[in-house]
This record gives sequence, structure tokens and C-alpha cells, in this order.
Amino acid sequence: MVESDPRRSIPRTDHLLALPEVIAAGEHVNQATIKVIISEVQTAARNGEIPVAEVVPTITSKLSSRSASSLIPVLNATGILVHTNLGRAPLSPAATQAVVEAAGYVDVEMDLGTGKRSKRGTGAKAALLRACPAAEDALVVNNGAAALLLAVTALRGRGAGSGEILISRGELIEIGAGFRLTDLMTTTGSRLREVGTTNRTHLTDYAEAIGPNTSSLLKVHTSNFRVEGFTSSVDVADLRTLADKHDLPLIVDLGSGLFTPDPALPDEPDIDTALRAGADLVIVSGDKLLGGPQAGLILGRTEAVQTLAKHPLARALRTDKLTLAALEATITDATNPIHDALHIDAEHLRKRTETLAEAVGATVVEHDGRVGGGGAPGVPLPGWAVELPEDCAEPLRLGSPAIVARVHQGRCLIDLRCVPETDDQRVADAIDRVTSVRVGDDD
Repeated sequence: MVESDPRRSIPRTDHLLALPEVIAAGEHVNQATIKVIISEVQTAARNGEIPVAEVVPTITSKLSSRSASSLIPVLNATGILVHTNLGRAPLSPAATQAVVEAAGYVDVEMDLGTGKRSKRGTGAKAALLRACPAAEDALVVNNGAAALLLAVTALRGRGAGSGEILISRGELIEIGAGFRLTDLMTTTGSRLREVGTTNRTHLTDYAEAIGPNTSSLLKVHTSNFRVEGFTSSVDVADLRTLADKHDLPLIVDLGSGLFTPDPALPDEPDIDTALRAGADLVIVSGDKLLGGPQAGLILGRTEAVQTLAKHPLARALRTDKLTLAALEATITDATNPIHDALHIDAEHLRKRTETLAEAVGATVVEHDGRVGGGGAPGVPLPGWAVELPEDCAEPLRLGSPAIVARVHQGRCLIDLRCVPETDDQRVADAIDRVTSVRVGDDD
């Protein structure tokens, strides 16, 4: 007699949907999602990935543990402050609370006093101008790339012809995932006019390239790399003089988002300095060194900012109420996780690291953190890390909590710089679980 294939006994979908646990899950998970989970588990059983007997327990476990989104919170133990793959800047408690409060109906475009429509983002704009008095006006769009796109598009009409943008060859940058700012700008119909060379560009290079089709001068912070050695570049003040001579707007894309100079990053450009040096527009990202939500911040002279604000593209690139709320709270708050990690007390970080190492039976090694996200390229943030075997990295990533460490030279390095101190014990417990499994496997 041929033995029956156990896969024939996989419960039918209608039977699984009728389970009390599944019905109860329907109060917080919609039916479409429930059916997908059931189908996935049934498929896993048919493929022999799980026993048939585990179908029901697996479905109920998946439904009971399902969070509101598929995004998994992680502890950033890499030492990289602005980690793009991990969502860049974590929001401060104040910004998080602001998002919660803005989640319902809010007066985002209504004057409650008159009951009439008002302008969007006035609170965030006011906060920006308070934080950067050198700016006459400000505008918020959905990210840094959008801000640059809007700027070169709206100011393209200033030129008499095709709209040439003058930019140094040393500033033609490519950032993460193969994204090139040059490609972004040429989609507007503008033409890039490269001046100078990769390592040396002079004011005369710009002056000689200006013609009847020139629409703007653009200076871009080379945020992901540094050119060292025999180098030369033109500062904003000198470009301002040239721009005035030819009645051209000067756009400065700084990327990383410092409002004012920071002693921890002495060579990192900031908004205030660029504006005082004469930039018409300064563009930065909200989710980098500023420590806020993803946003493109445009600050500068009233005429230039209003030209952008009135352009039809501004509507397509505008931000939502949650971003505006988080941005305003970030600017108004005295501190945030990015600021704290950048200015962390070195001695306290060392003691935390030593305590963790002692708890898990590991060693402490010197480890340099980084700003990341295009900020302060090549600038080390001296610190320490707990050294573990390289094969600890994967189970730590896949555990609960998920801990993302740095894998370097055959080692798994746990850097606590960006880990909230209140989570140190969770990190220790997770390492204990991983290392105890390794010892068991070795035995």
C-alpha cells in the first residue's frame, strides 16, 4: 500500500480562515493580508519547508506578532550616525511626539482664527528662520534632490537661452545607488557647463564660461569624497562677486545640513556661513546632520525662494503634515540622537563599551565612527567597540532586537555610539544568546 503524501493533509484556506485565532486577528489585520499569510504558509508546507503539523501554529504566530508595517526596528551598532540603509537620522522624542499629534486632523492649511485657508508649513518655516537668521526666506520640499531639481528648474528662466548651469568638474558627484546629481539636473532641460578640472578650479574658469545662455552658478559640496593634494576651488564669496557682475543666481548645495559651524566637524560647510558669503539659495537635507525627517530645505534670499515657491513643480514636491511637524519639532528641540551621538562623551562611551564587553566575555578595541550620509567624508569619530567573531553578525541582525553591527576584517564590531544607553542590556542579552548558540554548536 502506497503511503499517503502528508502534504495532502494541509488545511484548506476556508478552514484556516475559520480558526478563532484567525478571526480574532481580523480586528487589526485586513482580510487581504491574512489570506496572503495563509497562502505563504501553505506554500512553505507544500515545499517541505515546514511540517504540515506546523501550518496552524505558524499562521497564528505570524498574525499575532505582525506589526503595523513591514519595517523592522533595529539597533544601529555600526558607529555610523547617518546610516542611509537604516533610515538616516532617527527622530528625537519631541519629533516623534509631533508626528503622533499630527497624525489626525490638524490645521496644516487653515487659520483657526478666521476659519479660512492659510499657507502650509508656516510653523516649520518660522522655526527654520529662527535657527538661521541669515536666511530671509525658506521653503521645505520632500528631499534634497527635489530641492535641487526645483531650484535649477525655477531659475532656468533667468537665462536668455537654453539654461546653462555652470559647475566645477570637481563637483560632479554621484551618491548612493548610482544616483548622479548631473542626471537629475539635465532632466530639467538645462545644460551643464563644466568648468575647471577635477582637482583645480579657479574663478577665471567660471568667468570665461559665462555666456548669454547661462542661467545660474552652482556650487555643490563633495559630500561623499575628498580630493586632496594639489587642489583649488572657488569659495562662495568670490562666486557671489562674479554672479553680481552678470546678474546670475548663485545656488549652493551643501547636502548634510549644519545650520552653523560645529567644532566637532571643523571643515563641514554650514548654511549660515554660505548665506552670509552671498548664496542666493542654500540647499540641505533634513535627515542628515540636522537630525530630522527626510526633507529638502531651501533657505536664502526672498526673491529667489519665492521664485521657487511659485513654480508649479513646488506643488508636486511639497511635504506632508507629518514631515512638517517632525521638522519643526527637530529644529525647536534642544537636542536629538544625531547631535548626541556626534558630541558623545568619549570617556562615558568607553565605560559603556567596557561594561558590555565584560558582561559578554569579549574584548574592547578602538573603533572610529563616521558621520555617514554624505557628511564629513573621511573624518573619524574616535571611539571603541566590542569585538566578536564575524559569524555573530548575521544572527544578531536576524534576532530580536535586530542589531546591525559593523563587519570589518573578519570581525563583528559592536559600536554603542548610536545605541541608546537604555538598550545596552538588550544588546548584552542578544550577544549572550548568539554566543551561547555558537558554543553549543562547537561542542
